[in-house]
Amino acid sequence: MHRAEDLHGGRVPVPVPCPRVPVPRVSPCPHSPVPNVPNGVPMSPMSPGEIAIRVFRACTELGIRTVAVYSEQDTGQMHRQKADEAYLVGRGLPPVQAYLHIPDIIRVAQENEVDAIHPGYGFLSERADFAQACLDAGVRFVGPRPEVVRKMGDKVEARAIAIAAGVPVVPGTPSPVSALAEAQEFATRVGFPVILKAAHGGGGRGMRVVRAPQELEENFSRATSEALAAFGNGDLFVEKFIERPRHIEVQILGDSHGNVVHLYERDCSVQRRHQKVVEIAPAARLPPELRARLADDAVRLARQVGYENAGTVEFLVDQSGDYYFIEVNSRLQVEHTVTEEITDVDLVHAQLQVTAGRSLPELGLQQERIRVNGCAIQCRVTTEDPARGFQPDTGRIEVFRSGEGMGIRLDGASAFQGALISPHYDSLLVKVVAHGPDQPAAFRIRGVKTNIPFLQNVLAHPQFLSGAADTQFIDENPELFHLRPGQNRAQKLLHYLGHVMVNGPSTPLPVKAKAALVEPTPGAPPAGLRAVLQREGPGGFARALRGHRGLLLTDTTFRDAHQSLLATRVRTRDLARIAPFVSHALSPLCSMETWGGATFDVAMRFLHECPWERLRELRRLVPNIPFQMLLRGANAVGYTNYPDNVVHRFCEVAVANGMDIFRVFDALNYVPNLLLGVEAAGSAGAVVEAALSYTGDVADPARTKYSLEYYLGLARELVAAGTHVLCIKDMAGLLTPAAARLLVGALREQHPEVPLHVHTHDTAGAGVASMLAAAQAGADVVDVAVDAMSGMTSQPSMGAVVACARGTPLDTGIDLQRVFEYSEYWEAARGLYAAFDCTATMKSGNADVYENEIPGGQYTNLHFQAHAMGLGHKFKEVKKAYTEANKLLGDLIKVTPTSKVVGDLAQFMVQNGLSREEVEARADELSFPMSVVEFLQGHIGVPPGGFPEPFRSKVLKDLPRVEGRPGASLPPLDFEALGRELGARHGAPPSPEELLSAALYPKVYDEFHSFRSTFGPVACLGTRLFLEGPAIAEEFEVELEQGKTLHIKALTHGPGAGQREVFFELNGQLRSILVRETQALKEMHVHPKAEKGAKGQVGAPMPGEVVEVRVKEGTTVAKGDPLCVLSAMKMETVVTAPVGGKVTKVHVRPGLSLEGEDLIAVIE
Repeated sequence: MHRAEDLHGGRVPVPVPCPRVPVPRVSPCPHSPVPNVPNGVPMSPMSPGEIAIRVFRACTELGIRTVAVYSEQDTGQMHRQKADEAYLVGRGLPPVQAYLHIPDIIRVAQENEVDAIHPGYGFLSERADFAQACLDAGVRFVGPRPEVVRKMGDKVEARAIAIAAGVPVVPGTPSPVSALAEAQEFATRVGFPVILKAAHGGGGRGMRVVRAPQELEENFSRATSEALAAFGNGDLFVEKFIERPRHIEVQILGDSHGNVVHLYERDCSVQRRHQKVVEIAPAARLPPELRARLADDAVRLARQVGYENAGTVEFLVDQSGDYYFIEVNSRLQVEHTVTEEITDVDLVHAQLQVTAGRSLPELGLQQERIRVNGCAIQCRVTTEDPARGFQPDTGRIEVFRSGEGMGIRLDGASAFQGALISPHYDSLLVKVVAHGPDQPAAFRIRGVKTNIPFLQNVLAHPQFLSGAADTQFIDENPELFHLRPGQNRAQKLLHYLGHVMVNGPSTPLPVKAKAALVEPTPGAPPAGLRAVLQREGPGGFARALRGHRGLLLTDTTFRDAHQSLLATRVRTRDLARIAPFVSHALSPLCSMETWGGATFDVAMRFLHECPWERLRELRRLVPNIPFQMLLRGANAVGYTNYPDNVVHRFCEVAVANGMDIFRVFDALNYVPNLLLGVEAAGSAGAVVEAALSYTGDVADPARTKYSLEYYLGLARELVAAGTHVLCIKDMAGLLTPAAARLLVGALREQHPEVPLHVHTHDTAGAGVASMLAAAQAGADVVDVAVDAMSGMTSQPSMGAVVACARGTPLDTGIDLQRVFEYSEYWEAARGLYAAFDCTATMKSGNADVYENEIPGGQYTNLHFQAHAMGLGHKFKEVKKAYTEANKLLGDLIKVTPTSKVVGDLAQFMVQNGLSREEVEARADELSFPMSVVEFLQGHIGVPPGGFPEPFRSKVLKDLPRVEGRPGASLPPLDFEALGRELGARHGAPPSPEELLSAALYPKVYDEFHSFRSTFGPVACLGTRLFLEGPAIAEEFEVELEQGKTLHIKALTHGPGAGQREVFFELNGQLRSILVRETQALKEMHVHPKAEKGAKGQVGAPMPGEVVEVRVKEGTTVAKGDPLCVLSAMKMETVVTAPVGGKVTKVHVRPGLSLEGEDLIAVIE
């Protein structure tokens, strides 16, 4: 509404050049509300308040005071704040109904002495009863007279008027139809296709194209329903459908003195489901004579009805240049802006002046004086997602940066930081209008991330640029939906930081310890070596190792050392900072172990990093030293079996990303699995280093299962298979100096030409001695870790080996001082990961490893898991149980994944207070961890000496068994199908690396992709910030890429339960984000416990989360049938029925967290 002292007849009229002259108060209806339509597609181009603010601007320029009306839901909307006064309408009504409540709007106008109402382009703008109600109340209606609104709003009458005025029309029914039979009769007479259109409204609502007789009934029903919901009348108009037309509309303007002018045409052909997307003025490639005829017919039609104020006459122009009248919109159009830009006529000013009684000539608007100046284009930026069928989005705008500059105009209401996008109205956010001398210069758009990628595709399309777009343009060009998503990196990082500040670390911290505050910064690096491998290939590289004088070293700091000491949590950022130093200072290294093993899934699962990006970045920084990785034979870098083509593809892509050497091992030394890995790595062109997984003690004659002859026999098979290097992989640090001399010496004698590489862990403290003994016996290469990352469950000290070998035939050629500098870096870097450091719970190594044989990396993880499961005080028992579990399973070689099987069984035994004897006796009724069951089924392979009986049969009962190599029976993975699935799910085709990540770890990859989409490139954050978030008032910088640095200050976060607002300063600008408080949102849940001794009550055998429930109430189960699956710390357990019977109650659901003995189900 607008209000001033007078509009007409009692006070001063409003001349155009005098904006300060008092004029009447005018009130615009602020919204164009859109009810929910059946198919869920937004059906109106308006957003809350945009036209109201546009009218307010014109009123302010003319010195008119303004009054706004608003619904209860819109107290915070911008149009209310922009008005001089604002009043509530429709108290107690939903927002749409509030703005359609004519009596209440008239009441506000009368009570507040409003002189005129501007209806905007909402529903009321084309309601003749509203225009009449205004006049009856003595309030002027900024628009045509009520009878003209009625005639133009009635498509049948408007059609008849057009015919009377000699304007061509599309063949159609002479009057609205309400019965299907009438529509069928017309369609039969004129032929298909036909179009159904609502008789009492527009905007695409109630509009359907019908191409065949069998489609008519369903579409008639839907169109009727839509029209009834939108306009209160379901009558339809049926017309012949014009194929592939252009939608051209002519802007007209009339006054009460009989003058009518046109302001040329607009091309609105770019449409989606009859909704305009892009509008251009003037229309391109329109012959001058056709342009003139369209304009003349529009003016003639307006004069026919005595049209006053602004309006639009719409036409369809077919391929041959013929045109047909569609309808008249007796209101201002959303796209009026482009006409204003090319004619320099302010249409809203003109509307207000005409309503005040001024004539068009008085306003300087004679037809001969209206000229076209250049070209203008308007894009409607909406909060819709084109990739999801243009689903509208709601919520708060966190960042709004508009494109500005010469020729750019933005019309909006909710386009500002902090604006709340309501679900009640159309999704228009801002209209971006560009004006230039011709069409190409006008094609510029910048803005918020909404449908902008789609609009950019439209604007760049050759058909659109050539001016040949018709109404089928979007439907016929699916490539418009190939969207390039925006990065939005800064805001995503703020979301992550806010999430950590409110909810704690995203990767669980096992121990409450603070990280070091200083992040280390090493010096700059030069180049090093890798030339032999690149020049002479894997065979030449192996010969070079064998012919080398002195002892070669492999540095495990970048992989196994931090896996053993820091739970594999070291981030790429901290590896990359020291990598160039290693490249320069430690160039004599044989290799660096940088990848594989647990680093692959942990990178995605906990560090939210891409493991492939890590490999590429390290390769870039260390171009000279060969990279080595751990390949779990047929398991690749996973914990299960994969189809053979997955293993082969993995090796190929790893080599392409910079991997050089594959240490191939199998947890059971199962030769068929090993041979697959050897073949896959070799065919990828890499160095193959086949490993003998070591356990037992070859120097102890009493240990006969894994004897010297056993290892020599395995070595012969691997050399025959074509391995370039033989490795002794001692995962638990069991290789004593005596055993090392014996085994290495025997292998050297048996295979004098094959390089020997020895790997161990220093859990007992004898690692350096064992490596020196191995070197003296003929080993060419030994594994070490830099001093600050060595010892305990890691590898022996690099500095110690270098120092002990210095000046001897085993001299490593490495400068000890550079090792000290390297170690100094890691001393500081290790402090960043204090929460994961094994020293938080372990204070030293332990020689009891010779008894329990726990692998180094697992020793640390087992320690953490025991604490996490409440068994920290029982770790001594866990270690003892590990020994007993190993015996139960037949004395296994313990390395991932068999070490996990033994560890899971050990923790299961301690958690449930079971001895080895009790487990054997009750094996047929216990719910064993899933890893144990799958091992016994044969999913990992066949252990040396076969499976333990009768234990295996009692556990498995009737479960299926795998015969032979587990992966041999798996069909090849269809990578193309997986790629299509990932592309559809994530909106873009996956890279070869992403495809493999998804193949190896489907769930982990999906979660990683979702995390990165939500929180952005968290790898850019410093480690302390990543793990713990910033302190209040802390200032820090984040380098997104070279030359692009964010300066961030954490300000504060507000109180609240369920959701908190967190405030930052980003590059000097205030930003805030809303963070869900996960703890407050958790459902309060008191779970019943299983009663001890009650045989039908099944309790949780361990704490964990319910992954899957396999029964429901009423299910009949047999003893041993699965009830549910629990997961804890990467260990899954199938809970089985201890007795047969009927399930009377299920107390769990997927996602529920349980404590030990929580009741799962009751069986009668």
